[in-house]
Amino acid sequence: MASINCDMGEAYGLYRMGDDEGLMPLISIANVACGFHASDFNHMRETVRLAKRLGVGAGAHPSLPDLQGFGRREMAISREELTNCIIYQVGALKGFLEAEGMRLNHIKPHGSLYAMAARQAEIAHAICDAADVFKVPLLGMIGTLHERIYPERGHEFVSEFYADLDYSDDGTLIVTRKHDERDPSEAAARCLRAIREGKVRSVGGKEIAVRADSICVHSDTPNAVAIATAVREALGDHLRN
Repeated sequence: MASINCDMGEAYGLYRMGDDEGLMPLISIANVACGFHASDFNHMRETVRLAKRLGVGAGAHPSLPDLQGFGRREMAISREELTNCIIYQVGALKGFLEAEGMRLNHIKPHGSLYAMAARQAEIAHAICDAADVFKVPLLGMIGTLHERIYPERGHEFVSEFYADLDYSDDGTLIVTRKHDERDPSEAAARCLRAIREGKVRSVGGKEIAVRADSICVHSDTPNAVAIATAVREALGDHLRN
């Protein structure tokens, strides 16, 4: 059984990104931006209220402090500084959740922070240091330090598969600063195969091992609603609400 998750709440001030209203009814859990790559206090609360209204679990989507680069640029940062950075963001979202009578569902690092934690032990441990405070599951990828370090530190590990990103031949994600449209039917077929067979074909044609406890769709993918709709329909009995 798999859930569908979405990175969302990524508007800022008067600027809008993603169709949260269209996506929220299609997903199981929302990864809510916490202000360091996108969002602000008003949009955080608005996203939490939308999730509550539709019965969607809400988790924190903390980032490196990189608003200008949308959290998709790597940076040098110490373990303690990063831990504090994450606690700050998750704590803010937790406040809005408690204001709406909701609990924090999970933590999923965003963008370059997610990628760095996949291969740098100090970054993965910094995420765990922050997660020690909140005691909720962590989302990540198999075949990376997410899979090894998060459980070693006592945190529940939820493995993701990405509906709208390609995989390189070494099994890592190919993350672009700006996401392109994807064919919804093809994306849905890839997700179903990931669940049934635990495989995905890389850009170089290799068979990569994956595990899809949760399927991710990015709200900033131009046709995200169409992708999420197709994935939801394809998963059928494999979907956990």
